[in-house]
Amino acid sequence: METKPLDVIAILKLYELRSEKLMREARAWFFTEFTPQSGKDIVRLLLSSERESAFYRMVVSHWDVAASFVNNGGIDEKLFLEGNTEHLAVFAKLQPFINEVRETIGEPDYLSQLERLVMRVPNIEKKLENRRRLLERWAQSREAPEESGRK
Repeated sequence: METKPLDVIAILKLYELRSEKLMREARAWFFTEFTPQSGKDIVRLLLSSERESAFYRMVVSHWDVAASFVNNGGIDEKLFLEGNTEHLAVFAKLQPFINEVRETIGEPDYLSQLERLVMRVPNIEKKLENRRRLLERWAQSREAPEESGRK
């Protein structure tokens, strides 16, 4: 697919949405504080009225919608993938639990657009592993100041 100016505008709009204050807060929480241990943890969060439930939904729906645009030809895939990697980190965090979430909520296509796009990325398994290690380091660096403050 040939890149068109509208592809660029769409990608810039997606970036602009990620830059909004509440979305930045949601993304920071997702990447540093959200540490699910199971799909049931994610479903509990989704069903809660906690602020973090909204944060979770903001982040994952943003990337599932963006992936849908790409998967359906609304945004050039090559251009999108060369300019974005955050969706890989989102999927890396959720992938170990995605089947359990889908089964628990009875929606086999939950986040399927994101999954379809991510799984087409070359050498994806290694990239997902790398993102998981990075996410662990971010979470640990967030915990370190708290732990040092307790001593």
